[in-house]
Amino acid sequence: MMRGRSDGGLKKRLIASVCVVALFVCFLFMYYGSSSQGASALEYGRSLRKLGSSYLGGDDDNGDTKQDDSVTNAEDSLVVAKSFPVCDDRHSEIIPCLDRNFIYQMRLKLDLSLMEHYERHCPPPERRFNCLIPPPSGYKVPIKWPKSRDEVWKANIPHTHLAKEKSDQNWMVEKGEKISFPGGGTHFHYGADKYIASIANMLNFSNDVLNDEGRLRTVLDVGCGVASFGAYLLASDILTMSLAPNDVHQNQIQFALERGIPAYLGVLGTKRLPYPSRSFELAHCSRCRIDWLQRDGLLLLELDRVLRPGGYFAYSSPEAYAQDEENLKIWKEMSALVERMCWRIAVKRNQTVVWQKPLSNDCYLEREPGTQPPLCRSDADPDAVAGVAMEACITPYSKHDHKTKGSGLAPWPARLTSSPPRLADFGYSTDMFEKDTELWKQQVDSYWNLMSSKVKSNTVRNIMDMKAHMGSFAAALKDKDVWVMNVVSPDGPNTLKLIYDRGLIGTNHNWCEAFSTYPRTYDLLHAWSVFSDIKSKGCSAEDLLIEMDRILRPTGFVIIRDKQSVVESIKKYLQALHWETVASEKVNTGSELDQDSEDGENNVVFIVQKKLWLTSESLRDTE
Repeated sequence: MMRGRSDGGLKKRLIASVCVVALFVCFLFMYYGSSSQGASALEYGRSLRKLGSSYLGGDDDNGDTKQDDSVTNAEDSLVVAKSFPVCDDRHSEIIPCLDRNFIYQMRLKLDLSLMEHYERHCPPPERRFNCLIPPPSGYKVPIKWPKSRDEVWKANIPHTHLAKEKSDQNWMVEKGEKISFPGGGTHFHYGADKYIASIANMLNFSNDVLNDEGRLRTVLDVGCGVASFGAYLLASDILTMSLAPNDVHQNQIQFALERGIPAYLGVLGTKRLPYPSRSFELAHCSRCRIDWLQRDGLLLLELDRVLRPGGYFAYSSPEAYAQDEENLKIWKEMSALVERMCWRIAVKRNQTVVWQKPLSNDCYLEREPGTQPPLCRSDADPDAVAGVAMEACITPYSKHDHKTKGSGLAPWPARLTSSPPRLADFGYSTDMFEKDTELWKQQVDSYWNLMSSKVKSNTVRNIMDMKAHMGSFAAALKDKDVWVMNVVSPDGPNTLKLIYDRGLIGTNHNWCEAFSTYPRTYDLLHAWSVFSDIKSKGCSAEDLLIEMDRILRPTGFVIIRDKQSVVESIKKYLQALHWETVASEKVNTGSELDQDSEDGENNVVFIVQKKLWLTSESLRDTE
């Protein structure tokens, strides 16, 4: 509180008194107003600064505020949030469940040799951040696909150490305000396209095209770098899940997603990868620096679990070609391991070996008793992935797959709309599958009509379906130049294997936690009854909104399809999030995709767009 100077003059004393009262009233208004309606910015229990009017579209509200408990109560969704604080600029790339600072602060006892520090460790509710993630200084709307495959704005990912560290491998090159990607990799300096063609040639695929006339569609690239391998496979109608941890090569996945290439933050550590068994036709490792012999071949056996019958593992690494004593020893031991796993060398040339997994259980059954690694227990679920530890055992095929000697999948693109072989695992009929496919095709057409004033052919590239079910939303987008990360909850039917059988990709995730991706990595989020689902679990709708804002690119879209009461509660947060309404439409009563509530409440399709807002520092740099 300020005091007026006393100079003996009545007039000056009166003016000073008025100023004091005015300041005191303003202070009370700001303090109590922000306390009752604001939201705290907590980063693991410590308050962060709030920028208020110093960011575009913000409210003029000074100081840190204490959050009213009612704001985070999922059941009290009618509270109007006056504003969300802005996280400190240094958190512009925070990944809440993959944050090593949190691990250090909580003193978690993790085995670094097993890569546990690169696995998911989510903060408890009381330590979650509750602020908006600011873009980095000078951030620009991302370059559009397909141009983005080859270049991105340097300001959006201001990390150039990989350009220097991998300069001899042509991963990436600094060029003024941009970073370009020549298509090189650790073992394909002269371009991923030539390397891919050489692998296809090694396998005698027609026209040196790796998709093998549609029979090879889904690929897992382990230790993917900046994902140029997956980027160049797209031209062959091959969809790659590019996987890498948030390790010393920080931001490689962030670069991949900024480029518009499917990618996910993950690690071969102690837990199973978040993919069901028999998901990929090809796994790939180009000098991925993984010790495949450790823990009785545990990591190689995890690759075996996710490979389809007859699937390939393309391995480009010194162990496959170097003639020094150490590498020859590793090659000998690795060859013996994969032989016991019943893999055979399909082809070996120059720096690359390609192994192939068997088509049936015949080889497993012919092994000598006691051969290691053993077959997994008959009661083990090969598709269970949520927090499930990897096991050093071979996943045998089901009786159906053993009998048919393969996965029974149609070539791409027919497999997208063909009834998946594993449909019967859920008791679903072909009629149900076909109806679901057609219904979502109609809904996606409706969505695009509602967004027609905002969306052009290249407006969106990276899409996430937050509740994918059988993947029909993604299937309806086949003719658009996009890719979809299909997300399936671990609490419901594990339909992710149907999604992979359709030639699509996805992951397993619980929306009560943060997703494993960098901020600003998706152009469109589709949330079909996701808010109703998390409310039934007792999780916070506000936390989910902040998480969606974190992973959504500026100018990106959110399609919310949920109960009208849920949508009305979300609308009260739009100004705080800097989202603006694009369209709103009631769903016809009795829609087969929407479950009406007991009181006859209708569902609503509500579409919003995220504004591009900048901190004062970013704004100065932009100007």
